[in-house]
Amino acid sequence: MNQVIETILSHRSIRKFKDKPLSEDIVTTLVKCAQSASTSSYQQVCTIIGIEDREKKEKLAELAGNQSYVADNGYFFVFCIDYNRHKIAAEMKETEIKETIESTEAFIVGSVDAALAAQNLSVAAESLGLGIVYIGGIRNSLKEVSDLLGCPEHVLPLFGVAVGYPDAEPGKKPRLPLPAVFHKDSYQSKEETKNLLTKYEKETSEYYTERTDGKRTEGWVTQITASMATPKRTYMNDFVQSKGLNRL
Repeated sequence: MNQVIETILSHRSIRKFKDKPLSEDIVTTLVKCAQSASTSSYQQVCTIIGIEDREKKEKLAELAGNQSYVADNGYFFVFCIDYNRHKIAAEMKETEIKETIESTEAFIVGSVDAALAAQNLSVAAESLGLGIVYIGGIRNSLKEVSDLLGCPEHVLPLFGVAVGYPDAEPGKKPRLPLPAVFHKDSYQSKEETKNLLTKYEKETSEYYTERTDGKRTEGWVTQITASMATPKRTYMNDFVQSKGLNRL
């Protein structure tokens, strides 16, 4: 065990921040940490848009489902798939890469690059005593978010990360049992999975019961089943393709 591992294992989402902005030095350091993440074939497909304008933060908070901590934090980062600069690079060399950019493989590469960069930034932030929370809610209204941030073709906002000085100490949610996510040599049987989920349902039900003084009692299985019963953001396939991505 070392400080890096302790920081990672202590992660929890923070949704209430002190009214204290991050310094320019900290913002720059966090972005450099994000840039240092692994990237597929040196493609560097992720772009980060830092939101400093108060009106834009408030609009993003509204578009993300009226989540106040999108506006009220130390700094807000939006992580994007970005093949725009690759298109410009190809034009500089008079090379056509349209088919590659529009492939599903490229979409996966861009999504993974953005996620890796964001996680580097998040761990770096937490190592400095800051708190973070990921914001997938910007995908509720991607066209509006894209227009607000001036994203050209081949640039797609994926999620945000709010960072700041914590003004809350939420409990740490129990994760799935290790055997449920770490399978050796082959995927585990359905019966093994059901047994693990039964135990996890009980553990998470007890967690929510204690955390909310009985106002919530559902476990993870109940919660996730209800959440996934109806597909969300079904407009996204058409919008992603309108941005010149994942067409093939």
